[in-house]
Parts: sequence; structure tokens; C-alpha cells
Amino acid sequence: MGHTKSREVALAVKTTEALLKGLDDLRHAWKNDPSSVPRGLSCSESKEGQFVLVAAESAFVTLPGACVIKGIGAIELAGAEPAFEEGANSKALILKATPEGWKFSVKFVPPIIRERNTK
Repeated sequence: MGHTKSREVALAVKTTEALLKGLDDLRHAWKNDPSSVPRGLSCSESKEGQFVLVAAESAFVTLPGACVIKGIGAIELAGAEPAFEEGANSKALILKATPEGWKFSVKFVPPIIRERNTK
């Protein structure tokens, strides 16, 4: 039996100046001293040279209508639907700096639903 692979879903968000400043500060800190990045966050650069920040489940909190990344700031979610499916595992928030601006997405493993003895 095959299990569902992880899913990545783009998020519609509203950013604030404080969040954008926090992201830029983190990017500069990472460039100067990679060990200064807080636990649960990992930074990298894509092949195109874009800054990519991945926040592990331990580094952010999902609230109704928002995600708060520890040490950086809050992201206001524009949609009313939850960011994750109920029972999702291995959650990660992915932020990418693109020429058009920051792109936000969430990656997770959906819950495994077993249908046993349904007769």
C-alpha cells in the first residue's frame, strides 16, 4: 500500500514592514554568520540565487488567521481555510525571496487514513 507523499501549498498572505525587516535582517545575519540562525530555521540559496528560509514545525505557531515565526514576526493569512489538514505531520513553512517579492508556502504530510474492516 502506498502512502501519500508530502504536499506543498502556496499561502495567500499579508505582510507587514516589521516582518519584511525581520526577514531581511535574518538574511544578512545568515550571510555574515550562518551559525547565528535560530534553531528550527534553515537558510539556503536556490540555484537562481534566491534566499530560501525553511521554518520547521518547532519554529512557528499557527493561529487562526496567522502564522508566527519565532524571532522574526507574524504572517497574516489572507484565506479563511486552515493552512494544514487536520492531523497533518512534518509541517514546514517555506519562504522564498523572488524578484516579484516574498513567496510563502507550507509543506506537510497529510494524515494517513486507513480503511480496515469496513464490511
